[in-house]
Amino acid sequence: MNVRATESAATLQSAVTEAPERAKFEPGYVFAAIGAALFSTKAVIVKLAYGVQLDPETLLALRMGLSLPFYIGIGALALRDRHRRNLPIPGIRLWIHAGLVGLLGYWFSSYADFLGLKYISAQFERLILFTYPLFVVLLGAAFFGQRVNRRILAAFAISYFGLAIIFSENFSLQGSNVAIGAALVSASSVAFALYQLFAKNPISRMGPQLFTCVAMGAAAIGAFAQFFVGHPASALFVTGQPLAYAVLIAIGATVIPSFFLNAALHRISAQANSAIGTISPIITIILSAIILHEPLTVLGMCGALLVMAGIGWFTLAGRAANEQFES
Repeated sequence: MNVRATESAATLQSAVTEAPERAKFEPGYVFAAIGAALFSTKAVIVKLAYGVQLDPETLLALRMGLSLPFYIGIGALALRDRHRRNLPIPGIRLWIHAGLVGLLGYWFSSYADFLGLKYISAQFERLILFTYPLFVVLLGAAFFGQRVNRRILAAFAISYFGLAIIFSENFSLQGSNVAIGAALVSASSVAFALYQLFAKNPISRMGPQLFTCVAMGAAAIGAFAQFFVGHPASALFVTGQPLAYAVLIAIGATVIPSFFLNAALHRISAQANSAIGTISPIITIILSAIILHEPLTVLGMCGALLVMAGIGWFTLAGRAANEQFES
């Protein structure tokens, strides 16, 4: 997914309990907007990379390889902090648990998302991924005993009615490939929702920074293992445009926005951050129209507005955003 991309559930979990509400304007809102804007470029960059003959496996391996050193650095600092505070180093079982969760959220989810982008537009992909918080709540209710209310179900219905409109228009123009792509990106969205739910326990025991390092490390192993099954090592040594796109997606659409989001979540509430995040699909739609020349249709825009309206209602309706992490 992106890595949607997004920052990990680890930072979000910490922010839900620690970030104070502030009445006056402060930089956290700007940081959140910048993070959302940079994350929204991911699908456009992936599409451009496919245009220079990078396949999903190679692109994902390059993304993980280029971004991993930054997260390893974060993990090393987290271990040093635990040592200074005389906290024990997590046991091997906890490391394995965190690694398996990372494989789900950062490898499988990302790969399904990248693969889906071969079949559908960047606009449609972003809108499907945008609905993942709804899956967090619905899956939490189904498997983790969390609460769900009618507002959440109504928000889900509104958003997916919008996606159905976009799907029907794309299907009539492009045929069955749209169904394949939508199914893959939906699987990515569900996987990332499950990742957030399964990550709660190891986050609380390891801390968000160390957990992120372990999860990203495991995902990198998965991405490289998948790559080497069907590719020679020399395929990773890219230059020119392929390298530029790999750097953009690893640094510009993953590492840098994750730090902006981290800074935002320590200054404003997770709910406020989610509300600001609604600009993400709008930016993707604009960029895909300008850079990729994807069409903007009246029917498609109506569907997009419904999706954003449903997620906006979900985000702003009482404690909906925080209930994702309540057990």
